[in-house]
Amino acid sequence: MTGLKTKKVLVVGGGSAGWTTAAYLNSVLNSGDQKVVEISLVESPDIPRIGVGEATIPNINLTLASIGIDETDFLKAVDGTFKQSIRFVNWVDNSGDFYHHPFCRYAAGAGEDPGRRWLMSDRSVPFMDTVSAQPAICEMGLAPKSLDNDGAGLSMVYAFHMDALKFAGYLTEFATARGVSHYLDNVVDVEMHENGDIAAVVTDSGNRLEADLFVDCTGFAAHLIEKKIGVGFEDFSRWLLCDRAITINVPYEHYYPGSVRPYTTATALSSGWVWDIPLQTRRALGYVHASAFISEDEAEKELRAFEGSHAESLPSRVVNFKVGMRKQQWAANCVAIGLSGGFIEPLESTGLYLSQVAAEALAEYFPYTDDMAPFAFRFNRVMANRFYEILDFINMHYCLTRRTDTAFWREIGRPERINERLRAKLDFWRIKPPTALDFEDQFFPGQPATSLQSGGPAGDNRYPIDTGRLWNHHSYENVMYGMDFLRDESRQWFGDNRSRPGILKRVHGAVSQAPGKLPPHDVWLQRVAGMASFGR
Repeated sequence: MTGLKTKKVLVVGGGSAGWTTAAYLNSVLNSGDQKVVEISLVESPDIPRIGVGEATIPNINLTLASIGIDETDFLKAVDGTFKQSIRFVNWVDNSGDFYHHPFCRYAAGAGEDPGRRWLMSDRSVPFMDTVSAQPAICEMGLAPKSLDNDGAGLSMVYAFHMDALKFAGYLTEFATARGVSHYLDNVVDVEMHENGDIAAVVTDSGNRLEADLFVDCTGFAAHLIEKKIGVGFEDFSRWLLCDRAITINVPYEHYYPGSVRPYTTATALSSGWVWDIPLQTRRALGYVHASAFISEDEAEKELRAFEGSHAESLPSRVVNFKVGMRKQQWAANCVAIGLSGGFIEPLESTGLYLSQVAAEALAEYFPYTDDMAPFAFRFNRVMANRFYEILDFINMHYCLTRRTDTAFWREIGRPERINERLRAKLDFWRIKPPTALDFEDQFFPGQPATSLQSGGPAGDNRYPIDTGRLWNHHSYENVMYGMDFLRDESRQWFGDNRSRPGILKRVHGAVSQAPGKLPPHDVWLQRVAGMASFGR
């Protein structure tokens, strides 16, 4: 093709967000020999990458495939393991209770409503076990697919656990080998056009890097989108109280728990919760907590006591964060992706997802013309809805708890800690349990008529109802009924003399077949991904 102007994109900042964006844009926008977008990334050599364990959701499979990454190569490079679910422990009443939020979505037959059927039962079987085999498969410690990968056996929906530092390094090599320019340099100045667009960034080595579009991946510092463009931040902390995490890594050569769990564990503690992410060489733990309710030293002591005596001497690290989103993710010729665009605590592993969906939306709305306003308007709309969707779902985990044993849990249960969109949903679902139709239009009675902060030439006064269907009623039901939602209401509706819950026929079959068709998770990793043997 001749006469096509090559657009220049500069990603400022590396890490998972920066390199995911660069790799995705390069793979999707530059097809074959046709290079229509010149992509560069500049990152500081003085800001160390942090190797935390990171959990993902199944959307990552499509992103990796779009980039052209082989799954087995990926698992070997990033210390990766499979993730089939999140296991929530002590979230209901701190009695040792647990439930799974599995990735597999149940396939009910025509006219079947498993949620309503379970509510009419005596609840003697957890809801999750009536609609999905995946919680049982997780508890058996099995991989989500067979060793030969030929699809002859069972196959579960899965995502990954991985080392975020190794993932960024892997993407660096992958993207630069395919044409992405890489600068290890400190940005010391940002030059602006008179119209408010960014003209170039200047580095301490004297490089002046111009671009048509700048992607801000500078983390919470938000050097471009906030400090230069002046876009403000919408704070979510009135609904999500946690603002800090204490992290430790437990190497398997130091302590091996006997298996590599094929799921993430989220255990509620006194002032927040602990993530437990199993990798091929270690477990990554982090105590996400509210600094207003527990000191840093107290949180560290609680985390070490929770893990056990083998964790007493392991080094720890403190991560501070703020929850919320940028009021505009795209302003002028600058797009914020990753922490610069916003952050919602990692309870449902959506951090990398937000970077992925932003990269995908940027490719979808890429401005080949000089007028970026229409594309920015739509991008902001899409991203605002994704943040609101995640906020509602995470907020719900806290709002449904029955815990009152500490000041944190008493505070989180107050009515004013429920955002208004979620309150309207829950109020409606207390008189009519959720079904698929509710997710076609997520505007409910009592929901405030607030607009999205998406900008655009004429503003945007539509309600925040068009979600990305990240979670449908299957996910909501697994969490809500796992946390005993509608316990009292169902007793009032259906009485006390109720029968044992029915289990979908395919669930019985899958659970009975799984041990013969799916290998133990660590065996799969050892034979296919080259994981070292610690326990077998």
